[in-house]
Amino acid sequence: MDIGTRRIFNEDHDMFRESVRRFWTEEVVPYHKEWEKVGMVSRELWQKAGEQGLLGILTPEEHGGIGGDLLSAAVMWEEQMYSNCSGPGFALHSEICMPYISNYGSKEQIDRFIPKMAAGTCIGAIAMTEPGAGSDLQGVRTYAKKDGDDWILNGNKVFITNGCMADMVIVVTVTNREAKTAAHGISLFLVEKGMPGFQAGKKLEKIGLMAQDTAELFFEDVRLPASALLGQANKGFYYLMNELPQERLLIADMAIASSEFMFEETRNYVTQRKAFGKTIAHLQTPSLLQSCPSARPQTSSIEHISV
Repeated sequence: MDIGTRRIFNEDHDMFRESVRRFWTEEVVPYHKEWEKVGMVSRELWQKAGEQGLLGILTPEEHGGIGGDLLSAAVMWEEQMYSNCSGPGFALHSEICMPYISNYGSKEQIDRFIPKMAAGTCIGAIAMTEPGAGSDLQGVRTYAKKDGDDWILNGNKVFITNGCMADMVIVVTVTNREAKTAAHGISLFLVEKGMPGFQAGKKLEKIGLMAQDTAELFFEDVRLPASALLGQANKGFYYLMNELPQERLLIADMAIASSEFMFEETRNYVTQRKAFGKTIAHLQTPSLLQSCPSARPQTSSIEHISV
């Protein structure tokens, strides 16, 4: 689609889309059914994505990311949906988790996590939702209290994407129970796999997204060093408010791309399926079906926008 006379995606994006589409077609589609059976994709897939520069696209190059633009990231989101493979939690890892570290992390945290996340050797997750609290941050009960220079973390989270596979989780935590509002009492911590007291529960069974690793997380007296605090104490709510718009954007773009995939599948079916001597497309509203342009970009000359 054009907006006025200006194309949104340029030729560089078009070439990148061809490469990304090839990745999903060759490295994901043939194996996705098997991953649906086990409830998660392989770690090898994450590393292949890292090797091809498909993780951390928006993260600045000086931090260890790819240094691409938003439209390049959108190409990755869209091509995942066009492949109809919901398993890989790349978007959450790359465009939700990594920006928190890049934007609010210390140099030590950036150097420690970003290069490995871009390489696919450190899988990221973010833990906000709890059994009694979802988008309502006032309901968060996971709590971290000061103990000298350290923090002691207790609580649990649920419905966490990449939960079982995650090597590092950004945990939304209450650190000031006396605060009148969540805006003044929430902090973010980087909790790593293997820390005593941190445990991922079993993969949750869902009615969809069968190959996407979703789990409950448990924190029992997890001792966190001061270096695990992301940004400043009690500023976590502001960080969340700054980053959530991009999360909503990618969800919307992926939903539109998924709808485009379903439209194309339906279009192909009704133009091939025959009944009463005709294709289904010729039995009802043929002029509409035949006049609809393809929703999904088919060539490198992409006149298309979903963001």
